[in-house]
Amino acid sequence: MNKHNTPSEVIVSGIHLELTPSLKTFVQEKASRLFRHEERIVRVRVELECDPRQDVTHRFTAKGHIALNGPDLNATVEAEECHKAAALLVDKLDQMLRRRAKTFKTRRHDLHAVEWADVALPKAV
Repeated sequence: MNKHNTPSEVIVSGIHLELTPSLKTFVQEKASRLFRHEERIVRVRVELECDPRQDVTHRFTAKGHIALNGPDLNATVEAEECHKAAALLVDKLDQMLRRRAKTFKTRRHDLHAVEWADVALPKAV
């Protein structure tokens, strides 16, 4: 849950992979830390995919999509284990949210100097 106590969705799906309850709770617990940077997250969707034709180091792919106010965030991570791919994906999404929050904070606190030299101001009557 976020700061406003409205439930945010964490959707976990498996592609060519049986999604066990323990794997689903693992991903949901990891994804819950994403809400500490941004309270206006609408939905977090995580897709875990297994491709047996790939080599061992790129067998599991985790794709993440965060829907929030503003541009959405997408990330993809490949690993040799499903749990590791999910953990790396959450780390990557967390880093993206931190960077986004830092950018908004610097924009908010950055005072832009207004150039009035070339502007003709109307005279008060």
